[in-house]
Amino acid sequence: MSQDTFPPRNDFDVLANEDAEHTHRLYGELRGRCPVAHTESLGGFWALLRYDDVAAAAGDPATFTTTVQNVIPKVAFTGRRPPLHLDPPEHTPYRAALIPLLSAERVAMLEPELRRIVRAALRPLLERGHGDLCREFSANFPVHIFGRWANLDEALQAQLMTAGPSFIQAVQAFDTSQMRDTSLVLYDMARALIAERKARPLDTAIDPVSALLATRHDGKALPDELIVGTVRQVLVVGIVAPMIMTGAVGIHLARDKILQRKLRQDMTLIPAAVEEFLRLYSPYRGFARTPTRDVLIGGRTIARGEAIALTYASANRDESVFDSPDEFRLNRPNIGSHLAFGRGPHYCAGAHLARLELRVAIEELLRGTRDFDIAGPVLYTPYPEIGPWSVPIKFVPEAN
Repeated sequence: MSQDTFPPRNDFDVLANEDAEHTHRLYGELRGRCPVAHTESLGGFWALLRYDDVAAAAGDPATFTTTVQNVIPKVAFTGRRPPLHLDPPEHTPYRAALIPLLSAERVAMLEPELRRIVRAALRPLLERGHGDLCREFSANFPVHIFGRWANLDEALQAQLMTAGPSFIQAVQAFDTSQMRDTSLVLYDMARALIAERKARPLDTAIDPVSALLATRHDGKALPDELIVGTVRQVLVVGIVAPMIMTGAVGIHLARDKILQRKLRQDMTLIPAAVEEFLRLYSPYRGFARTPTRDVLIGGRTIARGEAIALTYASANRDESVFDSPDEFRLNRPNIGSHLAFGRGPHYCAGAHLARLELRVAIEELLRGTRDFDIAGPVLYTPYPEIGPWSVPIKFVPEAN
């Protein structure tokens, strides 16, 4: 198909504050008509919507670099934050320091404490019989879980409970002034944490900041400013996705009573359900790459230096890969192909922790109730995420 057969360069309205179902319908229509779409919004960017295009770009850092920007809209104003802001091999020492602390074995050791945190966050909602599944529950427990993983003291944990959500809200509101201000607060937190670990290092097998400080690359310590950037990145990267995913799962189960009962009766099915939920409700549509040369994708020429969004949420519903992609199918044969955690050298280092968080949240939600329903209007996130950030819900507690 030639480039001149496509519509003008403003192919879709990225700023329309529609619900997730509307957005997925739009993506489905664009995959058939204009799978490499352009919008002038948010500074202008291209959106890759097909699975094969997204996977190929994510796996080719030489052609599609993350060093210019790693998310749309561009929100990095205050310094480079490895590993997301670097490509291999530059990013590798930072990932090598963090990945052992996010291994399946290490994450499994956190499960008892994680479950305690999830139960404590859910308890007030269950006691009232209602609440906001996102704002009061899933926006809360990931911060505490991160604090446990990163060995934050109570003061830094309390500061992150305010600063992390404030930064995310500023991004979603496209408030660049507030983004800068809250990002600077997070940088100050990162510097304070690094100073503490320099003065009193912890075991590198259990502490990410100590591991970064101990890492040597070509015989040299990692640069101080890039360690600061890494810690600053880590402080917020695991907050928003669990909130959105838990809200999306809650909506799905409230609407699908048969699945809700099935999972409650047999919780061994929940890990498989988690994978299908991750595919169906992938919370990202704005991870970015920038081509290092002119590229031709789907009949459209994207010039060197133009921003590209890897639309994982669309790729995971590509009908050429996933049969009946808008349906929930437990034990989908090719579920291992989903891109919820990306692909290639920037595959999510925290995937094991994310899976555990979602599994435990679903288990505790089902254990604590006999049923639940949506109890009011659901509010959805703007770009770059896709999914709910407010889910009023009414619970039927489990009979004692």
